[in-house]
Amino acid sequence: MATLMMHREHPLDRTRHLLRAFARTLSLAERKRIGIYVALSLAGALAGSVAAVSLVPLVQPGHPLRFGGQAITVPDGIGAQVATFVAASVGFALLRWLIARLGARLASGYAMELRRRAHAGLIEAPLPALANTSSAEIANVLTYNVEIVTQGYNAVLQLLVAGITSVVSLALAFLVSPTLMLAMPFVLGFGVLALRVSGHEQAQVSRRYVADMTRLFWLSEDFPRRLRHIRSFRREDAEKAEYETISARLGEGYRRQQDLVGSGRLMLEMAAVAVIACVLVLADLQHGTDRTALITVSLLLGRLLPYLVSTRQSLQQLRSAAPALELWRRHADAGVTCPADADRGDVAVGGLHIEKIQLAPPLMDLAVSELALTPGRMTLVLGPSGVGKSSLLDVLAGMAEPSTFIARQNGRALDFATYRALVRNGAYVGQGVLPWQQTVHECLAWADPDASEERMWEVLEEVGLAGRLMDPAPGLRTALNDASSQLSGGELQRLLLAQVILRRPFLALLDEATSALDAASEEAVLAALKRCLPRTVLVVVSHRARLAAMADHCLSMPHLKTSPMPVPCDVR
Repeated sequence: MATLMMHREHPLDRTRHLLRAFARTLSLAERKRIGIYVALSLAGALAGSVAAVSLVPLVQPGHPLRFGGQAITVPDGIGAQVATFVAASVGFALLRWLIARLGARLASGYAMELRRRAHAGLIEAPLPALANTSSAEIANVLTYNVEIVTQGYNAVLQLLVAGITSVVSLALAFLVSPTLMLAMPFVLGFGVLALRVSGHEQAQVSRRYVADMTRLFWLSEDFPRRLRHIRSFRREDAEKAEYETISARLGEGYRRQQDLVGSGRLMLEMAAVAVIACVLVLADLQHGTDRTALITVSLLLGRLLPYLVSTRQSLQQLRSAAPALELWRRHADAGVTCPADADRGDVAVGGLHIEKIQLAPPLMDLAVSELALTPGRMTLVLGPSGVGKSSLLDVLAGMAEPSTFIARQNGRALDFATYRALVRNGAYVGQGVLPWQQTVHECLAWADPDASEERMWEVLEEVGLAGRLMDPAPGLRTALNDASSQLSGGELQRLLLAQVILRRPFLALLDEATSALDAASEEAVLAALKRCLPRTVLVVVSHRARLAAMADHCLSMPHLKTSPMPVPCDVR
């Protein structure tokens, strides 16, 4: 509702709200650096004005400059006057160079901080908060969307420079000739009108552009796997048509944005012509206005022409950033502050006995009773799709909070906060997850940074992957995303299970983590996990009832919204 209301606001109010929104994203250190940027911009505006005014003695020799009615002495001789102009111009150029360098550093640092905060918010977000968020939207937020917001931030910096330069130039022009500055109310009116033209349309175009870019991310993700599906259905033409439609909208949006920029530039240039015409008319009407004052005011106001154009472009970039900033804010604020860890106690002594877990929306609505989590033993969770197996694992991992939680360890009652702390040393391999590192070595080192290569080969041998990686030669340097050495789905699952062995967790949760393996391989890998992790509680989710033969406990979840009870493994 707040977003819709903002769209109906006056353009100036909308701009002020956007500026406040950007200000809220800045840290104290960033605000201090912006203060330095403003100070340099002020010095640059003064130097530029001095450079412009120092041209007057060169084009109007022998006529004194007057500021506030006081004559200003200028150096005699063409050499001294040229030296003054060169010094002021060089100082102005150096200051502009410093301002540009600092602006680039501010923008790059801002983009890095935006990505850090969005990623941190997503990493710390409660799982239910991400339930309705697509991976394409998240990819957009962390990549292209940040670029749009950064362009808006850079536009704010440019507006600061333009505003400071305008104030300095207009103040000096007023000191030179208050009479000629009577034209300014008309000039400001033209300027405001030019800045407001097509502002609402610009916001609409930008919003569609962000939405279409997110859709394009969605069409691009997991492309190689989806391609098989597309070809088997012979829907290549439909996919091409949809992609071309979105691409055409993006192209049209970009074209319209550039058209609006061009229209804004035309309006501002017309406003500049109006300024000059008003000044000349006033100079003609006021016979007392000398040519020196006319030249000085014209030079000072002439400095504002490029800033008028850049101001229009900066405002358009600022408005374009509004939807991107809203999307970023939603994900950056998704993080939650985790409660302080309770005393873990001695988790190696005894297991955990969960008397009852009651799940409630946004999780699956179900209840589980009498679940034993014993180190060195495997609990198998069976059931069809959609009954809440993954939701149960989210709770067991401590990543989602149930409505009811009653548990004990060694006879001592545990609340959920204490349980969460006990299982912090965990490993959760979710359904369909694939390694995102570049090589096998990076993947294993991610799980255990201290693992030696010898240790890595040991765990690869345990999960049955060592032979595959020894031939061909790359070994641990085998690329995970290279078509020439790409591992199969089952081999990637083995690699993730090798991570679990390296991790040596107190609780390992495997959600269909062996689904791509054949029956014999699946049983061999799970047996290896039990053998290598004698102090780990192993919970395995599967559709395959035959795994009950090797499990120590079974939990059958046959129906949705029931209270499944543990079923002894010898009951089939």
